[in-house]
Amino acid sequence: MADVSRETPVIEQEPTAAVEVLFGSHADLARRYTASLAEHGEERGLIGPLELPRLWTRHVLNCAAAAPLFSGRVGDVGSGAGLPGLVLAIARPDVEWVLIETMERRVAWLTEQVSALGLKNVEIVRTRAEEWSGAGTLDAVTARAVSALRTLVPITAPLVRDGGELILLKGANAEAEIAAADKVIHRFRLQDVRVETVGESILTEPTRVIRATVR
Repeated sequence: MADVSRETPVIEQEPTAAVEVLFGSHADLARRYTASLAEHGEERGLIGPLELPRLWTRHVLNCAAAAPLFSGRVGDVGSGAGLPGLVLAIARPDVEWVLIETMERRVAWLTEQVSALGLKNVEIVRTRAEEWSGAGTLDAVTARAVSALRTLVPITAPLVRDGGELILLKGANAEAEIAAADKVIHRFRLQDVRVETVGESILTEPTRVIRATVR
């Protein structure tokens, strides 16, 4: 009898309508990236096996829904598998993306994907965000599944120019994270800190982002 626990997880079927709405003419690039992540993500330590049945909705589309919020030159701290940085770079080729990642194997993956997909709007930097030489130059910084807001603000806020934004992808506890980060928010002079949801008309579970202006 087959060992059910070792059966290959079923990859989530593509929600075609949502993919085409969120990626438009770049939908095929999103499909290629997602297929590659599904095939190699677990073996390369980028995603866990339990993520395959929800790879599109929980990860790729969750990131893509936030694409309209960005402009200019944007940093993605802790890019990892490319969630959200590569997904956003596919959805928004008019925006410049700086993917900041410390781990060599993840940088290798990101570099391979940028080359394979022909993305001309992506720069990959292997460094800690706190040590990056471009601090204070970005129009916005994003991050997803990196750490709690009170830990994330000191890492991300210094990278943003005066008047730029933090646009951080978060989960259901976003409001509580803001409350817990009150002291850090004041120390880094963040203004108009709030939670916004995007993708409500497209996704069953909309994407939550914490937005704040850096002064």
